[in-house]
Amino acid sequence: MNFTQSFKLAINSLRTSKMRAFLTMLGIIIGVGAVIVIISLGNGLTGMVEQQVEKVGVTQIYAYTWGRGDGTTSNITPEEMYAFVDAHPEAFDGISPWVSGGQGVRSGSEEYQKTSIYGVSEAMYQPQTNTTLDGDRLAKGRYLQYVDIVTRNNVCVVGAYVEQVILGGDALGKTLSIGGVPYTVVGVLAQNSDTLEEGRGDDQAFIPYPNAMRLSGTSYVSLYQLTAVSRDMVQEAQALLLGFLMNFYQDETGEHVYEYYAVQSMLDQVNMINVMMGVAMAVLIAIAAISLLVGGIGIMNIMLVSVTERTREIGIRKSLGAKRRDIRRQFIIEAGTTSAIGGLLGIAFGFLLSTGLGAVFGGMLVQEITGGDAGGITFNATPDVTAVAVSFGVSVGIGILFGYLPANKAAKLNPIDALRYE
Repeated sequence: MNFTQSFKLAINSLRTSKMRAFLTMLGIIIGVGAVIVIISLGNGLTGMVEQQVEKVGVTQIYAYTWGRGDGTTSNITPEEMYAFVDAHPEAFDGISPWVSGGQGVRSGSEEYQKTSIYGVSEAMYQPQTNTTLDGDRLAKGRYLQYVDIVTRNNVCVVGAYVEQVILGGDALGKTLSIGGVPYTVVGVLAQNSDTLEEGRGDDQAFIPYPNAMRLSGTSYVSLYQLTAVSRDMVQEAQALLLGFLMNFYQDETGEHVYEYYAVQSMLDQVNMINVMMGVAMAVLIAIAAISLLVGGIGIMNIMLVSVTERTREIGIRKSLGAKRRDIRRQFIIEAGTTSAIGGLLGIAFGFLLSTGLGAVFGGMLVQEITGGDAGGITFNATPDVTAVAVSFGVSVGIGILFGYLPANKAAKLNPIDALRYE
């Protein structure tokens, strides 16, 4: 008996008891479907996070500098950081000190104490995308320019709350009092949140960082936001920056003092997120695989029952010349066919469920992660070909593995005892 004949016999056997066959496949269907749903949702979430990071800028590197704090060693200055970046144009595209200028602005006789003031440089703005390094889109006017930084111009870029609520709309050219000094609004950022609230993300103003240093009374910067020339250069740029800071921050003996500084990149965060999600998905897939194990045990149980029910058939076939390998192959093919059909049904079930869950929860996840400003970010919970192929292969493999014991039992039956079986 060849493979085709054995396969036809397996199909006929499944047709004779459709409900039993379906219940036998149920564990495989649930297991395969669960694996595909988990992988699909995981891929969708990973892709969404990648899109969000790409929107903000995966080439960003953050340098935190604290210094000794005991007055014996000065902290690194913005001029020194700028000189370092200028010395490595092959690695760095720009740098922006980030200085907190405190909170509070005044417009006319009204004072707004929760408005955040930040000092940055012109490098915070990316003309090619019309966004800042933090992903904020410039809606009106212009951003801070090099000349504003060098000459310490009293100009600012404000958020949507400052324009709409504090300045009453159309803020370009209007003035705000920051630290008792009038600042002219030259740019307005697009609204990020669904509602404009005091003290939230849209209630902020950006000024030249030297002005913010003077406003806060500090002589050094504790955070620098650097940009690598490309994603492929992030690690090299990060290594150059670490080497520079290691040489700068040393104690009296010349030993490096690592607690004086820290360097982190967006690429590090992406890799960390991917690792964490990979571990979480592996755990969930392992849990879902228990259903496949249960399905395999169900197939083995039903095949043992089938062998018992067809003992006389096995005896007749053996008496007509069927060899052990023929009997064994027939039952293995039957078990494999059962699991293969269950795998196909599980794939269809997984596709439908992942598509439905993606449509229902995808929009909610995008809104939650992006804070209401999707900006083209989508959630795509589509299973990849590898996941489908592996799931189907595992389902067939489980059927064959768990079907071998009943098949071997059938192959070892004595034909005389089998013919006498009632």
